Amino acid sequence: MSSVLFANIFTDATGWLSDFSANWWFLAIIAVIAFLDAIIPIVPAETMVIIGGVAAGQGDQHLLAVIAVGAFGAFLGDNTAYLIGDRMSGYIQRRAQRRPKWQTRLDWAGEQIRVRGGPLLITARFIPGGRTALTVSSGVTHQPHGWFLRWIAVAAMIWATYAALLGYVGGKTFEDNHTLAFLVAFGAALGMTVLIEVVRHVRNRHD
Repeated sequence: MSSVLFANIFTDATGWLSDFSANWWFLAIIAVIAFLDAIIPIVPAETMVIIGGVAAGQGDQHLLAVIAVGAFGAFLGDNTAYLIGDRMSGYIQRRAQRRPKWQTRLDWAGEQIRVRGGPLLITARFIPGGRTALTVSSGVTHQPHGWFLRWIAVAAMIWATYAALLGYVGGKTFEDNHTLAFLVAFGAALGMTVLIEVVRHVRNRHD
């Protein structure tokens, strides 16, 4: 009985979400959430872009618009995180001198950015928490702002395109079932995140 009740609640919730995501102003919400996610990693930006992609696949939104607002919000958010790190670098550096763990993390971030360069800003976006840590660290370690902007522009576009296309394919495949479309797209995104984490863990063990 409880499983049936849960299924009904979930179906009603996704049905409401389907109506919600069909509105034109849902694009503005995607942009805002993508912006906030750069500063507060628990904000579900990827989920919102996937939902937008599902809506596009079912004809309620335009796919290019979903990608554009997601990338734009992420770009602004990453730049804000960089500026926060840059403005607070003195305070963070002073705290790091009194906390060896902080100093170790700052040194690691600076070294990773120096060795791996811009591509690290792209791959970090797909690592839980990695995006914010790296963008703030880029500001703290005073990486060239122009260099940073170029790479996060590429990273934001790749990320938004990836998430929106997952939702779009799900929406197109299951046009008559918004719940299933969202579950398939979200499950694919979750599986990809797990795969990236496993590969990263294996590579770190061999480094």
